[in-house]
Amino acid sequence: MSGSPPLKHPDGKALRKAALDYPDTVEDFPWGHSAFKIAGKKVFLFMGADEAGGFSCSMKLPFRNEEALKVKGAKPTEYGLGRSGWVTFRFSAKAKPPMAKLVDWLDESWRAVAPKKLSAAHAPPAMPKKRKA
Repeated sequence: MSGSPPLKHPDGKALRKAALDYPDTVEDFPWGHSAFKIAGKKVFLFMGADEAGGFSCSMKLPFRNEEALKVKGAKPTEYGLGRSGWVTFRFSAKAKPPMAKLVDWLDESWRAVAPKKLSAAHAPPAMPKKRKA
């Protein structure tokens, strides 16, 4: 199976870096997309890129999925994952994603699947700097 194109979007790259900053996180490549897992087991973020330079990501948001679904390009994740609070976001190459919210939701997703001791020992991440237009 072929992989997705390389991630080019600067905000997509920033989100990938934020995911890798969590303890015990590994990046795996099932189905040709990136899957960010805690200790190689539980996924908290899926990411993929498109040929035009855009990207998509899916996160488990058990508490704020309704809020996240209001973002342009957001929808419940397919394959029945949406019923468990998973939300998929799609952004074009020229899109300016709401990075502060995405990083905050990334934290919610990580904590939703992380072991309690690991989650309690890790402080929430700092908000990313805004990129220039």
